[in-house]
Amino acid sequence: MAKFSKNDDSLVVIIGSGAGGGVLGMELAMKGIKTVVLEAGGRHGPQDFVNDEWASFGQISWLDQRTTSGDWRVSRDFSGLPSWIVKAVGGSTLHWAGASLRFQPHEWKVKTNYGNIKNTSIMDWPIDHKEMDKWYTRAENHMGTLGTGGRERLPGNNNYKVFEAGAKRMGYKNFHTGNMSINSKPYDGRVACQQIGFCFQGCKSGAKWSAGYVSIPKGEATGNLECRTNAQVIKIEHDKSGKVTGVVYADAKGKQQRQKARVVCVAGNSIESPRLLLNSESSMFKNGLANSSGEVGKNYMRHMTASTYAIFENPVYFYRGTTMAGIVTDESINDPKRGFVGGYELETLALGLPFMAAFLDPGQWGRGFASSMERYDHMAGLWIVGEDMPQSTNAVTLHKKLKDQHGMPIPNVNFSDHENDIKMRNHAWKQSTALYKSVGATKVLQTPPYPSTHNLGTNRMSASAKDGVCNRNGQTWDIKNLFISDGSQFTTGAAENPTLTIVALAMRQAEFIAKQMSSKAI
Repeated sequence: MAKFSKNDDSLVVIIGSGAGGGVLGMELAMKGIKTVVLEAGGRHGPQDFVNDEWASFGQISWLDQRTTSGDWRVSRDFSGLPSWIVKAVGGSTLHWAGASLRFQPHEWKVKTNYGNIKNTSIMDWPIDHKEMDKWYTRAENHMGTLGTGGRERLPGNNNYKVFEAGAKRMGYKNFHTGNMSINSKPYDGRVACQQIGFCFQGCKSGAKWSAGYVSIPKGEATGNLECRTNAQVIKIEHDKSGKVTGVVYADAKGKQQRQKARVVCVAGNSIESPRLLLNSESSMFKNGLANSSGEVGKNYMRHMTASTYAIFENPVYFYRGTTMAGIVTDESINDPKRGFVGGYELETLALGLPFMAAFLDPGQWGRGFASSMERYDHMAGLWIVGEDMPQSTNAVTLHKKLKDQHGMPIPNVNFSDHENDIKMRNHAWKQSTALYKSVGATKVLQTPPYPSTHNLGTNRMSASAKDGVCNRNGQTWDIKNLFISDGSQFTTGAAENPTLTIVALAMRQAEFIAKQMSSKAI
């Protein structure tokens, strides 16, 4: 494997190895560009994943101290865990469920289609579905996304069969076992899904795509990619002209190292990426890097989420088979007659027993809670994921007092639901409750959001420098050789799970960076 000098200033340095950073590194390496991916965590593959939820959580999760604020349920019940993300090679593509959905055409231009929504910072993306079509196709082929490219979808497990029966009773027309990046047949050197279940613990068969054990190894095989683990970047440096020149990171022993670079790409997720830019303030960039607009950290989105679990008279064993492999898309349209703009997806979901006990309703004890948990094997379940409204007040900021193990201010995540989010969630609960009752549920449990979610925005893409952090290529407006390469560049969130779009944008960005480097524009 390649090993580059810390003094090599011809490199592209990518901070983070997930859906954005891992794929970007692979693509650049395949184009012959020397690239270093710096990952804050360790490296784990299918051979290392453990069949134990809590042990797995401790093995791969980002557990550094964080704080929360706002009126969201997570701030009240999980104040130190605003989101469950991964600190390991591959990022959250290790524990993700695999859902790979394209944005709908109208979701690229929501300001045009929804109009002015009070108390939001809603804005059109500077790109559209036509431009993204070929990149989506490339991403789907790389990830092995089912339901695309002639790849057959997974069979339906019991959880899906209950879900499908209810969908039919509700009159829904668009439902199937999902466009999942989990092999239904051997593909790209990976085996077919073994239906082991508990996918959030890491796929023990390797059938599920992950940047960690698929994309990065492909990049390493070229000899142009080095993935450096236990390397947590704490600051991005620049010269007198304002051009970034490299990064400072803490190694496994906590010792600071300096890696020079020609180009720096930030792909640390929507919490760590803005935090890093803000922590990289200097006399030239007093409010943080790439922040002349004041938008760094703002417009944090996490999707409108909730869950619905139902208990039936007979056992369902909903945890058997893939964690998430079923979707109803009928409600993802934009139909303001429902009382809100945007839409949502209904997606099957099964949590393991420990997580179910933790997330079902923290603080609830007694006979009602115990009776629900005793019927765990009689449960069916789904997750609700919808388009939440960007708000400038929903933001990642630096804590004024608390610092991490490297002496850097930790992030605070502030979030409060918009009125549109609340109306959408209530509608989704009503519909999903009716779905389960239509097929004989004896009890339905409506569960509010928990830390497992998507992280979007905070370094958003915009058509003009005053409205965002980066341009249509993820290139920061203020610094030409500094890029945003993860979900933090999302202008709006859409109703779909974001991983496919992050991968597609990374592939598109790699082509742009390669051309810019070739022409010596950066």
